Amino acid sequence: MSKDTYESPLSSRYASKYMLGLFSADTRYQTWRKLWVSLARAEHALGLPVTQPQVDELEKHITDIDYETVAEREKQVRHDVMAHIYAYGKAAPSAAGIIHLGATSCYVTDNADIIIYRDALRYIRKQLIAVIKSLADFALEYKDLPTLGYTHYQPAQLVTVGKRASLWLQDFASDLEELDFTLSRLKMLGCRGTTGTEASFMELFGGDGEKIDKMNEMICADFGFDSRFDVCGQTYPRKTDSAILNSLSAIAQSAYKFACDMRLLQHDRQLEEPFESSQIGSSAMAYKRNPMRCERICSLSRYLISDAANASATASSQWLERTLDDSANRRISLPEAFLCADAVLKLTLNVTSGIVVNEKIIAKTVYGYLPFIATENLLMEAVKRGGDRQKVHEIIRRASMEATARMKEGLECDLIKTLAGMPEFGMSEAEMNAVLDPALYTGRCGEQVEKYVNKLAPVLAQYEETEKEISV
Repeated sequence: MSKDTYESPLSSRYASKYMLGLFSADTRYQTWRKLWVSLARAEHALGLPVTQPQVDELEKHITDIDYETVAEREKQVRHDVMAHIYAYGKAAPSAAGIIHLGATSCYVTDNADIIIYRDALRYIRKQLIAVIKSLADFALEYKDLPTLGYTHYQPAQLVTVGKRASLWLQDFASDLEELDFTLSRLKMLGCRGTTGTEASFMELFGGDGEKIDKMNEMICADFGFDSRFDVCGQTYPRKTDSAILNSLSAIAQSAYKFACDMRLLQHDRQLEEPFESSQIGSSAMAYKRNPMRCERICSLSRYLISDAANASATASSQWLERTLDDSANRRISLPEAFLCADAVLKLTLNVTSGIVVNEKIIAKTVYGYLPFIATENLLMEAVKRGGDRQKVHEIIRRASMEATARMKEGLECDLIKTLAGMPEFGMSEAEMNAVLDPALYTGRCGEQVEKYVNKLAPVLAQYEETEKEISV
């Protein structure tokens, strides 16, 4: 593309070659021609005046699209489908008269869109499985590594690094379920006529409804579909687009949550995204190691989440059997959503495959707060040794406030030493330190991670089938 012409950053910077190819003009318009071939083949088989040589000639000219002829014709007739029919007829002159027989424009536009969206969802699915596999491996590896948990982004009880990763993992696994549900409900429009009544084919087939059904079954089978919408107007129901974009938005929501958490943890130097040896973090501050990939995930995800609103607004505003105010919006919102989802998952896989775990920083943070976390156990132990529960509680409360005040001045936590110096507490510093094993405070984290990852075994088993088909 010329450098003096705008191009989408999704095309130039972020999306994969596969997704760019899938939403290219060649794929779209060659799919139109394949649909015209499929229609002609079915009409020939069912006895309409379409010959096998005409079908053969159409098949020979699926890829040689004369875009200049199309552009010139569209300027004249102001109709993209008719311009392509004209150019196809020029390439296959013996079949020019039977191209698009009985069909309306949405036969090629809508069916091609559904075919492309299905293939795009299948590719997104492969990327999503790769992210799930990556996070599952990470969660298992660090299932027992204690780390400080947070509620309200304030220090809370301990969790483990792997347990926290399992929360991200579960979100993405939920997205896979939603995506599979969306895929399972995709149907073709078929060839149904201008208002979905199949009236033109009733005329062509002399009122033989069984032949119309057979024609549509043959067309669907040619493109790997086993069903079409039971009823329709001129287009397939636009709620389908809404379901598609909602499933992509769900992925973006999970990716945003993961990347945002990573940004918080990288601020504390506990976890970090991958960083190449020659990577520059800042043009001015050479020491910087910014979480730019996670920031980009959040940025793109925010766009994708908002883009989903287009489909719901369009679905709700369609008039009766057909209106054209969906067309321009759909040409932008759906391809861009797929390109964006592709980019988000590429980045997410890149990050999840190379998360840096700074175990010493994590341990330092854990031990900095562990005395406070352990106070409940210390209280119970002091009571076991004959202490008064209410008095011991008050001792811990006062000592904790004093220790917190010291820490706010930049000093080390001295809670254990303070408590050990109080005879009424009844425990030595050594005895208290014996209770300060982080593993005592992570509950069932390791077990929960193992159980959940095992539950995902059927999904993880699909990874080897997909890993060679995705581009990172």
